[in-house]
Amino acid sequence: MVPARRGGIGRYYDVNGWLFVAPVLGLIGLFMIYPIVWSLWMSFQSGRGMMMKFVGFGNIVRLSNDPVFIKALTNTMTYFVVQVPIMIVLALILASILNNPRLVGRGLFRTAIFLPCVSSLVAYSVLFKGMFATDGVVNSTLAAIGIISSPIPWLTHPFWAKVLVIIAITWRWTGYNMIFYLAALQNIDKSIYEVARIDGVPAWARFTHITIPLLKPVILFTTVISTIGTLQLFDEVYNLTEGRGGPSNATLTLSLYIYNLTFRFMPNFGYAATVSYVIVVLVALLAFLQFFAARERDK
Repeated sequence: MVPARRGGIGRYYDVNGWLFVAPVLGLIGLFMIYPIVWSLWMSFQSGRGMMMKFVGFGNIVRLSNDPVFIKALTNTMTYFVVQVPIMIVLALILASILNNPRLVGRGLFRTAIFLPCVSSLVAYSVLFKGMFATDGVVNSTLAAIGIISSPIPWLTHPFWAKVLVIIAITWRWTGYNMIFYLAALQNIDKSIYEVARIDGVPAWARFTHITIPLLKPVILFTTVISTIGTLQLFDEVYNLTEGRGGPSNATLTLSLYIYNLTFRFMPNFGYAATVSYVIVVLVALLAFLQFFAARERDK
């Protein structure tokens, strides 16, 4: 065993420890740090492969003049503003219902709600495309109960296609957030509710003044991870629109646009890297604002 040496700044260094973590550090550097640095360098270039040329901040200037990028950014932020609150609120409601020990079959319901999170992405995309087709079960059911008089063009109309993506994302990931809320609810001391109930505090007041404050760390966590997932949205849109983000780019997201810039149409690796850093900036900014807002509320 190599003996520890005392460094010039008065600390002990164990060479064996560094040798032990060296393979892991090497893998982190190779598959994380190197791609980050290289993609940053690529964002100052344009083209692909041997045809890459340095353009400085030209790609950033190009962003403001790119209508497809602006459309993808608008769609992504729309998903963020609409879908994240829906997932958070719906997950909290479902967790509160399933936290009731007197609910019959709550284990079955919990499994059924969480199951979409672990189901095959391709399978559920095919299922959704079939359900929401013009002659699918959704339109047939809505027509049978008198809500609609003509089929809704879920896959071909810009507005309804966006609604379909939001429904698909919510259906798939709400159960994931619900599990965190359910675990947190089950760890709250029941005596707190008993005292409030004895004091005559109504159920809604107990929920807003006891449950919500105690769930703040979990609400912040689920909000941040839902924000990150929404800003990186790719799989659902790719599978539901066959990679086109249609109709007329109505569902195109930043991640799908990066994919198209890299592997389809006229590939431009440098410009795709620049668009990817837009996502990085948005994630960092929104996460910071959410942490800051949570901290201010706690003061």
